[in-house]
Amino acid sequence: MARRALVTGVGRRAGIAAAITDGLRRDAWLVVTTGWRGYDARMTWGADDEPLADYEVDFADPAAPDDLFRSLAGGGPVTAMVLAHAESVDSDLLTTTVESFDRHMAVNARASWLLVRAFARQFPAGASGRVVALTSDHTAFNLPYGASKGALDRIVIAAAAELAPLGITANVVNPGATDTGWIDDEVRAAVVRRNLQPRVGTPADTANLVRFLLSDEGGWINAQVLHSDGGLW
Repeated sequence: MARRALVTGVGRRAGIAAAITDGLRRDAWLVVTTGWRGYDARMTWGADDEPLADYEVDFADPAAPDDLFRSLAGGGPVTAMVLAHAESVDSDLLTTTVESFDRHMAVNARASWLLVRAFARQFPAGASGRVVALTSDHTAFNLPYGASKGALDRIVIAAAAELAPLGITANVVNPGATDTGWIDDEVRAAVVRRNLQPRVGTPADTANLVRFLLSDEGGWINAQVLHSDGGLW
């Protein structure tokens, strides 16, 4: 059986999801990707000139995960899934709107649950599967993002237990501050000051860990929230 992986959140070439996709393809995975240029376009960095993902999917739509897996069914089963999509708009406890909170929870938590569910429902008997999600430890001054990522963590750890009979492992990776174009000099200096290794993370750092978790050699790691941040945490 061909090894087929789904990577979400492939929006920009500079992003973590793009690095993960490139790495998995070097490891001979057949990779299908989703992105949402509408999100990148409304952020300060903007969308790349050319679409990078195979499918444009707005995971704020509760029907999107099942629709996506129906679209993928003709290419054979997906045996690994990397959840790297996110809604991330800074706001604090006093300024967060209900609409922003709901969209963060819909994209980061609800869609992740529905994607894991759709993944499990199509998973072939007797196979070995992987789920990896990217999280964050943001809390103060990034309330909706942090809350939704906390919910994501619990969903994935639950999946590790509930999907174990299917042969699926599930882990969460916290990459810390990663230079995808948003880090300014002040943030960089603060990270370097606090970190055990004097630099910020790169997309390749996260991709290397995800590639290992999806490999045969990474199969013994399960139900973990892994900090891959050079010692910052």
